[in-house]
This record gives sequence, C-alpha cells and structure tokens, in this order.
Amino acid sequence: MTKRITNKFSPAVLAAEYKDALVNDVLTFWISHGIDKTYGGIYTGLDRKGNIIETDKSIWFQGRALWTFARAYEMLALRGEIHEEYIDACRSLSDFIERFGTDKSDGRMYFRVAKDGKPVIKRIRYYFSETFAAIGFAAFARAVKNADYEKKAFSYFNKIEAIKKSGALVPKFDAKTRSSRSFGEPMILLNTLSELRLASNAKKSFCEKKIDALLKEIQTYFIRPDLQAVLEQCAPDGSVQSEHFEGRLLNPGHAIEGAWFIMKEGILRGDENLKALGVRMFDWMWTRGWDKKYGGIIYFRDIEGKSGNEYWHDMKFWWPQCEALIASLYAYKITGDAEYRKRFVLVHNYFHERFPDEKYGECFGYFHRDGTLSTDVKGNMYKGPFHIPRMYMECMELLETI
Repeated sequence: MTKRITNKFSPAVLAAEYKDALVNDVLTFWISHGIDKTYGGIYTGLDRKGNIIETDKSIWFQGRALWTFARAYEMLALRGEIHEEYIDACRSLSDFIERFGTDKSDGRMYFRVAKDGKPVIKRIRYYFSETFAAIGFAAFARAVKNADYEKKAFSYFNKIEAIKKSGALVPKFDAKTRSSRSFGEPMILLNTLSELRLASNAKKSFCEKKIDALLKEIQTYFIRPDLQAVLEQCAPDGSVQSEHFEGRLLNPGHAIEGAWFIMKEGILRGDENLKALGVRMFDWMWTRGWDKKYGGIIYFRDIEGKSGNEYWHDMKFWWPQCEALIASLYAYKITGDAEYRKRFVLVHNYFHERFPDEKYGECFGYFHRDGTLSTDVKGNMYKGPFHIPRMYMECMELLETI
C-alpha cells in the first residue's frame, strides 16, 4: 500500500509503490470483480467488497477499461512483466464494444446498456462513448501490435467527425437563446488524437494537424489570462456568460486534466510555449481549486465567487485529485521548481490518507469537503478502472525520469 510522504521525496521508491498499487490493488480488484465472464465486458457498479450492485454497463467505460488494461499490459511488458489476464480483459471488452456498443440504425454509440448488451440509454448530446472506444482500440493496437485494432480506433474517430459534420448533436442549451462552447469537447479530442497518433506512424501528421487546431481553439476561447482561469463553458466569442450558474462554473479538476495534456504535448514536441501554457493553466486552477482549509481539489468553483449551485459543488471526488497528482509531476519535470514537488506531496498525502481501501482494495470515490466518507461504493457509471490506474501509470513514468 502506498504510504504517506513524510520528509524525503524519493522518486524511485514512489514509482515502485505506485506500480504495486496499480498491479496488486487497483487492477486486481477490477479483474477479480468486474469482468463479466457470461456476457463479456466489465461491470463497474460495485460495492466496497466488489459485489455487483448495478448490472447495467456504460459503453464509455468499456472503452476506458479497454484503454487501461491495454496500456497497463504494454507498459509493464516493457519492464519485463507479462500480464496475460489484461489481454484477456481487453478481448472481452473490445468484443463487447463491437457487438453491443453501436445503434445499427444510425451508427451512434450507446451510453448505457443492460448486462447482455440490450440498449438502455443513448446520449445524443455527446460523442464521448466514441472517443473512449477510439483510445481503447488505439491502446489495444499498440499492446498487441494489431493493425485491425488500429483501423477500428480510427473508425471510431471517423464516426466523431461524421457526427460533428452532420449537425446531429443536440446542444445542451437552445442555440438561439444561449449558444455556448464547452471546454470538454476540444480537451477530450486532444487526448483522443494523442492516443491515435501513438497507434499509427502513417497518420502522425494527420493527428498533429488536428491537435494544432484543438490547441488553437482552447487558447482562443477557454484560456483567460485576465481572469487567471480556464473556462469550463463560454459564449461563442469566449466571453463569460456571467448571468447563469453554468456560465460562471469552473471545474478545477477538468481544467487541470487539460493542463497536463498540454504539458505532455509540449514535452513531446519540445515546445516551450506549450509547456509554459500548461503550467500556467495548472497554476491558475490550483489556486482556485485547492481547499486551503481541508485539503484536496474541490469539485466546482464560481468564477465570480458567488454561491455554489450543485449540491456536490464542494465535495472531494477521486478523479480531480488524480489529475492534480499528474499535473504536479509534469510541472515539476518541466520547471524543476520545488513548489510543484510540494504540491505533489500535498495531493499524494491527501489522496492516500483517504481514498485507498486497505481492507477490500481499490479506492473510495466520494468524500465530503471535510474529508468524511460520503459513500463506500467502489464503482458506478462514472467511476471504474480509468482515472486511478491512469494516474499511477503516468506518475510511474514521470517518477522514473525525475
């Protein structure tokens, strides 16, 4: 079990602890309790002990889990460890996605299906099921060096392109009354194209042109140096829609996730401007998101400091803490500034003092602002094997290079 950092910051020791937590705690929990040996795919609706308490399956989590197990297999194989159980999980997940993930009548993917793949919910406002299917098959293609999976990954991205061009997406707000932009769309596409680029040397240039356009969109509309904030939603011209809760809402964890995507891209390209942009985004949203009283990244903030709206606005969810851990190490790698090492230690200790479940494995997901546990559920349609294992993998790689 990963321990609290008390005085000495030892990257090598931490990397080993993170690897142990990844393999022997988090992924073992999901392999043991989540993989469906009857219908295929993975259940994410699990209680503290790993008992199934929700038999529906989210399609976007089939893609997320496919990415997680494929990436873990690839990463650990490079270190001399072969985990065939991860590939078995990938085969189950990829087959379930292919058989049940798409509505054949219109080509759109479902968000939620029953345990046997029968449709339950299709969210026509989003194409996130498609993005996670794309990154899942991209990672699987790399892990097993299979060109067919690479083609499937790009086929899901092509679906996204077709959906965007068709105008089939139903906007959250009436376009005539309140047209808006959402940070989530360019951010998730940036991550998707980064994964696709890793899967195909032949399409590297194609992916990078798309990434360039997304970076320009993010900088043009969502990065606000005058406000020292990353907007979660804005008007079509990038202005704050200050008369409404949604228009003033900041999502520090989401923006910090986008920040490390950009820092990572800057490192890959050797682009100092991108590195600096990602660090600056992290600084702004750390200032707004870190809870100075209780610790941890708060879920929502109001850009004008007005009253929170959503009842969970001040809760501490698992995933923003994961994003802050990753971003802290990327910023430390880029700058060498001890401030970012300090932030990493703060978040590491906050997370590992609360979230991991030493008795039954994996991690809790939901705490109140003061650090008391809200629910001991281990998974649902939104929490499963993705953010936590991704955090351990990203941080392992970074710690090994620091």
